[in-house]
Amino acid sequence: MLKIAVILGSTRPGRNAEAVANWVLAEAKKRTDAEFTLVDIADFKLPLLDEPAPAMMQQYTQPHTQAWSAEIAKYDGYIFVTPEYNHTVPGALKNALDYLNREWNNKAAGFVGFGSAGGVRAVEHLRQIASELRMAHVRDQVQLSLLTDFENYSVFKPAAYHLDTLTAMLNELVAWTGAMKTLRD
Repeated sequence: MLKIAVILGSTRPGRNAEAVANWVLAEAKKRTDAEFTLVDIADFKLPLLDEPAPAMMQQYTQPHTQAWSAEIAKYDGYIFVTPEYNHTVPGALKNALDYLNREWNNKAAGFVGFGSAGGVRAVEHLRQIASELRMAHVRDQVQLSLLTDFENYSVFKPAAYHLDTLTAMLNELVAWTGAMKTLRD
């Protein structure tokens, strides 16, 4: 069974990302073609990158890095749920990505973004980062608006049509996750 992590990409107190990630997870778990798990980067309490060696070397000295590595390594693919902060990804998500390298390689990624412009700028930056980490990212992405998909900018109430986009992204992601797994086996 393919294993896909839904990565909650914000650590901000009162974050909207938690409701979005839980919605993605609930919808994904209705499928039978992969196993989906929520991974909250806040749970790993990663400080600003504090490893002396480059991540590519996998010479991790910190217990938090070793735990993060073990968690990420066990998945075949990822769905990144990211808000858009200042036209890019949150610093905590970028930091979490930078801690590792090989654990991300030859795996598939999908994206769910949200913000005043649907999170598209954050996802575009995330695509560049994913490419450098040798992740194959799928075309379809979910774009949620703070203006129309959140009541009072804080209560998540996605429009019904987002389910179609999420389904398309999940279909593509599961297919690519299976294909990428053959590169690692």
